[in-house]
Amino acid sequence: MTDAIYIHIPFCINRCQYCDFLSFKSTPQKRREYVEYLKKEIKLYPKYEYDTVYFGGGTPSLLEPGEIKDILELLQVKDNAEVTLEVNPKSVDFEKLKAFRSAGINRLSIGVQSFDPHYLKLIGRLHTAAEAEEIYRDARKAGFDNVSLDLMFSLPGQGIEDVKRDLAKITELRPEHISIYSLIWEEGTPIYEKLVKGELQETENELEAKMYELIIEFLKSEGYIHYEVSNFALPGKEARHNTKYWENKEYIGAGLGSSGYTGNQRYKNAVNFKDYYGKIDNNEKPREETEEVNEKEKEEYRYILGLRLLEKGVEARGEYINKCLELEEKGYLMKKSGKYVLTPKGLMTANDVFEEFIG
Repeated sequence: MTDAIYIHIPFCINRCQYCDFLSFKSTPQKRREYVEYLKKEIKLYPKYEYDTVYFGGGTPSLLEPGEIKDILELLQVKDNAEVTLEVNPKSVDFEKLKAFRSAGINRLSIGVQSFDPHYLKLIGRLHTAAEAEEIYRDARKAGFDNVSLDLMFSLPGQGIEDVKRDLAKITELRPEHISIYSLIWEEGTPIYEKLVKGELQETENELEAKMYELIIEFLKSEGYIHYEVSNFALPGKEARHNTKYWENKEYIGAGLGSSGYTGNQRYKNAVNFKDYYGKIDNNEKPREETEEVNEKEKEEYRYILGLRLLEKGVEARGEYINKCLELEEKGYLMKKSGKYVLTPKGLMTANDVFEEFIG
């Protein structure tokens, strides 16, 4: 059953040093044109009833609240649906946040990344720590009672004390949800070029592991549930939309370069505007790649994605029972309520554990 939709907005104020996402600078006119095509694409899909809607990017908060409202009005959205908008603190103010709330957004994911001016500058964020905090408080005043904040760690030159300060600040604000990711050095990004030139250095694996352990211990002590490898939530505030990905459920991906999964098919949309607009003008879904997923691959995805959910885990079945038993004996998996979940040891080497399920 398809009850989730991801909507990609590929526009940013500027590209961060670490970013390899599909995003471009834009004008209001270019954004309006894109929204019109996005609406046409959405009309090409059946009328699903959506339990979750996620506007990601890029910086979807660059859109006008009226444009978000127009898109939502095309969708059949359940009364209790989770409707998330990713927000860059530099792209909104109190009035715009209030208008987004009126348009139907009920959850925000705010990209803070760090509360330290040095690291914000290093990774190319335009906002200050004070501006990020102000936007968070404005979101509360605008009526948002479900807010997620993003943080990064393992930044070049970052130490344990830096991470502690970020954690102290984020828990002082007390968002319902926290996503924390270590820096990934993506080839082709400005920060990667600095690494190649020797201007920046990667964090040593041992220090990164200590940072991750500190994050887990600290946030748990503050009442957050570590429910997914990189995500923490207050009880009952887990991200419903992203959880559908990890449970390998179907979802529509709409917008330039967006990915989706429906029936037995995973697909990716065209990544340039000419192809994307051209296919929609021909009344075609703007797909660039499609992949038929067989039953074996579905089962592999079930473990690779499901084991990311640290509370729910995965039920072992068929040919994978022995693999789970083997990983349990080695200390990487353990049983919890009849399902397999990662142990602390497995969590620290999660990608290696996931690879065990790729045939």
